[in-house]
Amino acid sequence: MKDAPGHPGIQPRWTSSAKDGVGTALDARSEVWFTLSHGILNELYYPRVDQACTRDCGLIVTDGVAGGLFAEEKRDTQNEVHRAADGVPLHTLVNRCRAGRFAIHKQIVSDPLHSTVLQRISLRLGSGVSGLRLFVLLAPHLVNGGADNSAWLGTYKGADMLFASGDGTTLALACDGGFKVRSVGFVGVSDGWQILRRHGHLAEVYDRAADGNVALVAEIDADRPTLLAIGFGRKPEEAAFQAASSLARGYDRAEAEYAAAWRRWQSGLEPLDPLHGATPHNFYRISTAVLRSHESPRFPGGTIASLSIPWGTSKGDDDMGGYHLVWARDLVETAGALLACGAVADARRTLEYLRAVQEPDGHWLQNCWLDGTAYWHGLQMDETAYPILLLDLAFRSGAVPEHDLAGYWPMVRAAAGFIVRNGPATEQDRWEENAGYTPATLAVEIAGLLVAAELAQRLGETRIAGFLRDTADAWNADIDAWIHVCGTDLADELGVSGYYLRIAPEGDRDLSRVPRHARVTVRNRPGNETSIAAEALVGIDALALVRFGLRAANDPRILDTLKVVDHLTRVDLPQGPVWHRYNGDGYGEHDDGRPFDGVGQGRAWPLLTGERAHYAILAGDLAGAARLRGTMEGCASHGGLLPEQVWDADDIPRRGLFRGRPNGSAMPLVWAHAEYIKLLRSLRDEAVFDLPPQTVLRYLVEKQAPRLRDWREAWRRTRMPVGQNVRIELCEAATIHWSTDDWRHVTDTPAEDTGLGMFAAELTTARASAGSRVVFTWRRPDGTWRGQDFAIEVQG
Repeated sequence: MKDAPGHPGIQPRWTSSAKDGVGTALDARSEVWFTLSHGILNELYYPRVDQACTRDCGLIVTDGVAGGLFAEEKRDTQNEVHRAADGVPLHTLVNRCRAGRFAIHKQIVSDPLHSTVLQRISLRLGSGVSGLRLFVLLAPHLVNGGADNSAWLGTYKGADMLFASGDGTTLALACDGGFKVRSVGFVGVSDGWQILRRHGHLAEVYDRAADGNVALVAEIDADRPTLLAIGFGRKPEEAAFQAASSLARGYDRAEAEYAAAWRRWQSGLEPLDPLHGATPHNFYRISTAVLRSHESPRFPGGTIASLSIPWGTSKGDDDMGGYHLVWARDLVETAGALLACGAVADARRTLEYLRAVQEPDGHWLQNCWLDGTAYWHGLQMDETAYPILLLDLAFRSGAVPEHDLAGYWPMVRAAAGFIVRNGPATEQDRWEENAGYTPATLAVEIAGLLVAAELAQRLGETRIAGFLRDTADAWNADIDAWIHVCGTDLADELGVSGYYLRIAPEGDRDLSRVPRHARVTVRNRPGNETSIAAEALVGIDALALVRFGLRAANDPRILDTLKVVDHLTRVDLPQGPVWHRYNGDGYGEHDDGRPFDGVGQGRAWPLLTGERAHYAILAGDLAGAARLRGTMEGCASHGGLLPEQVWDADDIPRRGLFRGRPNGSAMPLVWAHAEYIKLLRSLRDEAVFDLPPQTVLRYLVEKQAPRLRDWREAWRRTRMPVGQNVRIELCEAATIHWSTDDWRHVTDTPAEDTGLGMFAAELTTARASAGSRVVFTWRRPDGTWRGQDFAIEVQG
């Protein structure tokens, strides 16, 4: 056995995130997913959609002569991608040599009965061309990493194959006509690419490459159509069996079964298909297929954010998660879109998944692997509120019958309890960057509390229902005090009275003194550009106050905020307006087009155009919303996939960056496709599909004012309006000892168990006069005192 030289190879890297297609079979027996870009297979995932097992698999064409033709299809050909039918992720790739010497036609499918991806390949020569040779090159990354992989030549039941293994998983590469020559090697030294580049054929052959960054290469028959199979298993024999079985079944049978299952699923969806005129894509069916392709049958309802790794060509094994992780926020957005398109059973699975991975204290992790294991460890309060809203939307959409609601109450109660104990400020905003008070989080929290209160009332938990409504009312009334500013230089410049901030720092735990004029540290910017005044930082997140029913679309504060947001974050691209997340964002390529590497310049997000379109619907501008729908479609790739971001500066062709086209961020972004689907449903209904009716009724119709303000030791209030009771919330049983006249008259009020993981006492302070103070402390059941007095000033 001849070992390949050059151990361990160069440092492994992932590949482009700019996918042209993704797919999987809708059969639990097939546990493999594929992605496509630049005319080749990229990451293949097995046995879960969060475990990438390859970097890429492409073809090389040579004339067999050193120094002669060497054409790598992903770099040296023009690529075309065709789908078999709307909503069926079945792809035909055509890669044409720029010199006209050949064209490669490939059809790709995953076998519904096996964990195998099949490629049917034919090399078609140009006029007068002959003698070309064809090679397949496969780069394993088992599992979620390219280091410490091993590759070798082997056989299975007499058939020659190539194998690679790592982290307990194996892949096998097989061919229906067998291979002419095979080899394995270390990337950058002895891999097939290096050998073919030097010699034009496999002049060097190696049997084994162990514990490094490895690649497989084999010559296939260039004169006949060839069927390649990449099979997966935990052991080499299992992977080989999967590949051999799929080859024996053949491509046509796998394709027919694959397509039939997808057509059946699509046939049950709502007919939201837009008229797409000159474009070749039905973006609705592409979007529904994208959503469905990101779920893993081993974890029903578990859907990852994207089958991609943003700026993957610059990322190595230290970014093993990429975007193939579960974010509760993205997951709820996806489930909402599934409800919008009528896939109620799929959405119901999401609720079951969320119930299973909820943390014991009631919150959901920032993000996690499909099995619920934490990846990052931040806390985003909106991710705890979103699942509550999903349950309500599922109930209103018929996915959850009324008799099943009680089964979800423990999940909702735990989540609502976590929100009231830890909100309204968040450790991280929805962009996972800053702590404090942010409109997107506040809107979701308050709406979630009202929805939880309605469910509590329905189930006879009237005390909890009242507690949650009072909390929601108090927080809603305080929003302007926390994140609305007036009279700033920016307001004067734009001629507005005030606007909502992107975020206000949490400050010193005094919720009455949110430091709106303090500095905010902006992530992902160079060291000398990280600090910005909170009052100078805005974003489209403010529209969440309208989207979730806390403010009217024509509220003057919202209209003024839009003027500021558009001035600082809107970008007019060839397809229409697209928005940055906020001014000063650093999450995107550098100005010269270099990949994001921890710092950069944020680019325009198509999903925010969808959010702006939903605002237009609420503002009564259906025509404007429809135009923005077209703008979203204009942001899609040539394969019809929506990216996280689009390039919004001048073209940089050498880096593949063109104004208005997808950049190097995640693509497809499931959240963006979900927003697009919900927009189609909202346009059809002429009403925003996921708008919570509870907030609309309470704050926009009934205009409910709060009757109390809340106080926690970790979240203190030093001022409150006259005419309000104050509710003291503690983590332990106690008796509140309090006064409104500097202890001349004293009242003792016991703090009672709320059923939400805290104790609370409501002090009847509504008659306290303006200018007075509510002073209090507390005594524990064992007779010990808190040992400190606290005070709240009553203001007129």
